[in-house]
Amino acid sequence: MGVTDFSRMILEETPDAVIITTAKAVIVHWSQGAAQVFGYSAEEAQGRVLTELVSSSTMRTIAHTVIVDTLKNGHATHEAICRAKDGSIVFIDSVSKRVADPAGQGDYILWTKRDVTTLRVARDAALVEARFGRLLESVPDAIIMANAAGRIVLANLQAHQLFRYAQGELRGQLLEILIPERYRRTHVGQRAGFWTAPSQRPMGIGRELYGLRQDGEEFPVEISLSPLQTEDGMLVMSAIRDMSERKRIEHALHDKNAELAAASLAKDSFLSSMSHELRTPLNAIIGFTGTLLMRLPGPINAAQESQLRTVQTSAKHLLSLINDILDITKITSGTATLHRESFDCCRLVEDIATMFMPLASAKDLNLRVLLAEPCALVMSDRRAVQQIVINLVNNALKFTEMGEVRIEVAIDDAAAGPVVAIRVVDTGIGIEQGNLGMLFKPFTQIDQGSTRQYEGTGLGLHLSERLADLIGASIAVDSEVGTGSTFTVRLPLAE
Repeated sequence: MGVTDFSRMILEETPDAVIITTAKAVIVHWSQGAAQVFGYSAEEAQGRVLTELVSSSTMRTIAHTVIVDTLKNGHATHEAICRAKDGSIVFIDSVSKRVADPAGQGDYILWTKRDVTTLRVARDAALVEARFGRLLESVPDAIIMANAAGRIVLANLQAHQLFRYAQGELRGQLLEILIPERYRRTHVGQRAGFWTAPSQRPMGIGRELYGLRQDGEEFPVEISLSPLQTEDGMLVMSAIRDMSERKRIEHALHDKNAELAAASLAKDSFLSSMSHELRTPLNAIIGFTGTLLMRLPGPINAAQESQLRTVQTSAKHLLSLINDILDITKITSGTATLHRESFDCCRLVEDIATMFMPLASAKDLNLRVLLAEPCALVMSDRRAVQQIVINLVNNALKFTEMGEVRIEVAIDDAAAGPVVAIRVVDTGIGIEQGNLGMLFKPFTQIDQGSTRQYEGTGLGLHLSERLADLIGASIAVDSEVGTGSTFTVRLPLAE
């Protein structure tokens, strides 16, 4: 074996990467050690520019400086962060030497590059363990520290337990072993992106994150990233939380909500169907009792008239309840339709007051209307507003035994601009402050029990609140026991 062949064999057998380039860093020799360190075969590497092939984007300027120093001074040494063919980061101790071409064709550069990634992990581990080890073992979260190569330099006990590894088994491993296979390639790119602009932030905003335990089990995680500057460079600290229990609860809630939604839909469908079925005979009862009370079929005596009026009143009350149930069902099922239009709010209130004048007179109450001048136009659903005000006026008359009921229309200032306020003011029994929260609950009345004085289903205010929400209005109440109550409906002005 000749000396040249023997020298070539030595170059090929050394585990370090031995590379020869031109002065412009074009590769002319690529050893087997270089193939092992960087993952490129000799055929893939020869003719390529060394700095473009293995230098990370952040190190290329430094690599060019090293080339200049080598050509100028004859040699150079430096630590480099390089990128292998598979995208992984490799820490390199690099020695370069200028070699003159015996034929006088120019200078070459002989590179010897040693992979010190494992040594760097050990050095980083010793540094952070001495400084942070005791602190990290005291925190409840799983903590993992990794270097720019994506190698784990420190993992606390909680991290080993979370991923089911023996204590110390994670050190030196790539972070990707803790990630399901289908996410690893993407994670390598994301990891590289983090190092270009490191900052404290949650990982994977808007995405589901999963960890991979040693036994192959996947589980949902939440990860917070924090860069940590040390004497030997930047590390990243990951705080990892197991989200399995929270996800289980979320899924259970989702299933329960779906179950409740289906039950609510079935209930709404049943109520709607039954309400329609009940309205037909009730309208017949109301119509026929009205005919009898008008004595069209023939004369009736006083007792018969009293009994017929009781039947008619009860039927109307039941029909009103059914109509309220139908309206609430439409709102909750999302089938209620709105017809927004600009209309005169004062005219609406006057019509409602005229409707209730007979009831107010029967109770010897003064029903007054106070209107803003000039009266404002509102943009809303007229029928919904009418129903809300009717419910409020009806309640005011029901719970007022003496004095007056007043309907006011005014312009109020609100944070978003002027609004139309319709106030229904009464001098009735009032409501205790502790009971105000019950007012808008369905089928709820303040005077519960068998001895209650006032009739009603407890649906009126609930329906009014739901209608107000539907049309973008609001209802507020102010009340004092023995003095009376004020209900205020606020509506948007027409533009």
